[in-house]
Amino acid sequence: MNTFSFPELSNQNFVGRDFVFTAINNFLHRYPKGYLTIVGVPGSGKSAILAQLVRQNPDIIYYNAQIPGKNRVEEFFKDVCPQLSLWLRREIEVVNANEGSWLFSNLLQQVSERLSPENQLIIIIDGLDRVDINSQGVGTNLFYLPRYLPNQVYFIFARRPYQRSHSGLLIEAPSQVLDLSDFPEENREDVREFLRTKRTTETQSYQKNIIELIKKNEDNFMYVQQILTAFTEGFYDEHDVNEVPPDLQVYYQELWDKMQGNGLSNVAVNLLVVLTAGEMQPLSILDISKVINEDVFDVMEVLEGWLEFLQVISTGKEVKYQLYHYGFRKWLRDCLQRFSAK
Repeated sequence: MNTFSFPELSNQNFVGRDFVFTAINNFLHRYPKGYLTIVGVPGSGKSAILAQLVRQNPDIIYYNAQIPGKNRVEEFFKDVCPQLSLWLRREIEVVNANEGSWLFSNLLQQVSERLSPENQLIIIIDGLDRVDINSQGVGTNLFYLPRYLPNQVYFIFARRPYQRSHSGLLIEAPSQVLDLSDFPEENREDVREFLRTKRTTETQSYQKNIIELIKKNEDNFMYVQQILTAFTEGFYDEHDVNEVPPDLQVYYQELWDKMQGNGLSNVAVNLLVVLTAGEMQPLSILDISKVINEDVFDVMEVLEGWLEFLQVISTGKEVKYQLYHYGFRKWLRDCLQRFSAK
């Protein structure tokens, strides 16, 4: 059904992620309909997973809310509703968001009624966390996604970590969250496999340095890909691997800009000093508050606002936090030091 191409994703050398596809298939076979959300920090490979899923299943409807201008509900309806109409062999035109909401739900119902028992309608939304909530009514579901789903209709999302109480969705349908951080060993093995497939004669001489960087940056596919590209393009010499490649700097800057929002409080600044310090180990909110001598609730408020940039590690009843991954922490620490020196 999908009439759109994916030039930004089609050339990726995809490897692994079998545990994700197994979970997706299990969900689709276990429930007659539902919502499945893939959660991961920036650069963890969410978009690549969804793109691979579409390549394997060309009838899936794909929508990328991360593309500039595509995070508004009107654009979502203008894109997805015509694709749904292909099932019904009719032409439709979306005029506004309110009309689109009604039309969208109506089309889902009609498609469901025409599906054969062995078929499914799957709609993927990449970057659900990027949706502009100001483009729709207060208290409504993101993109006016339906609270109730007709049979054989499934939505698969990708989004950064978020508070479950602030999901932006009120649904009465089977749902499941697949958090990539719950599979650290599988993620690391996929990174190693990705590294093996990308090795060339040129990168062999830098193998030791690459491995060391990978170890420090755990399972972040974005970082691994950018570092490998920098090596093959001659950005690094054999002994100096401390510089951050330009494209990765741009990516980090975007993350940093979003973290800053409209400005940083004194608590946030002090918190950043702790989160970017050397080989910083995960810390609980209580431990952080003691280090920076700030109120626990003030620390919690800042961390909740930065949740999409954090690794959250649960050990028993204790929850600890660590900022994104090593490469970003080091880059941000350097930024803070330059800022303080001014």
